[in-house]
Amino acid sequence: MRGALARLRQATGLPLAFAGLVEPGPGQLRISELHGNRTTALSGLAVRSGNGLGGKTVALARPCCVTDYSVSRQISHEYDAAVAAEGIRSVLAVPIVVRRQVRGVLYGALRTAQPLGDRTVGAALEAARDMEQTLVVRDEAWSLLASARAPEGESAGAWEEVREAHGALRALAPRIDDPELRAELLRVCGRLAGVAGGENTAPDGGAGVALTPREMDVLACVATGATNTVAGNRLGLRPETVKAYLRSAMRKLEAHTRLEAVVAARRAGLLP
Repeated sequence: MRGALARLRQATGLPLAFAGLVEPGPGQLRISELHGNRTTALSGLAVRSGNGLGGKTVALARPCCVTDYSVSRQISHEYDAAVAAEGIRSVLAVPIVVRRQVRGVLYGALRTAQPLGDRTVGAALEAARDMEQTLVVRDEAWSLLASARAPEGESAGAWEEVREAHGALRALAPRIDDPELRAELLRVCGRLAGVAGGENTAPDGGAGVALTPREMDVLACVATGATNTVAGNRLGLRPETVKAYLRSAMRKLEAHTRLEAVVAARRAGLLP
């Protein structure tokens, strides 16, 4: 979110950009990120659906704009004090929509009363799309984290589900910008591999084998049956690059085939 706001300001020259996500429950948006602000008046502000410009955007699920916030008849005025404290006049609000649900609002603002042109609106829409993609990835990550756990018993089908989740988590981790969430994904990968390989194996270097993160990512994809092309699509790599990482991992594992590499990695506690 912070990066999207910075890019929006850089692309448009807007003095202020801010955003927030819709909280669970009664449709309330809370502004949590600001870029270019002079005060803390907007920080943490809770905006109810339908109220003010942001609330209107949440309710209508479409961009809304006012040229002079304090006197606009197009919106309600519950938040005039906070807006005035920040010196805001013209404001654009763009919804962040994921799977047809408004998940947040991105704002761009001027401290003068003048129209915000098409270029600014286009840049704000592009920034909102970036945030939507980030939320999609984050949702997928949390879903995998919630479902990824060692199966009870020795069911082959259950272990295949764990291995599929492990491969998906490894492929997803490099796309996560949030370092804490990315670290949590990799910790779960390590726990899944450790449960399969035994308590004495390390999550990223069992049995004395030390693979790089990218080698692990590729090997985890290969373990699910993915070809080099499919693994490349999942990881954002060219097939030739995937092949090079796989070859390096095979050499370290003293394996001659892809299957041997997967088997060796599982014995070393690197894969579930």
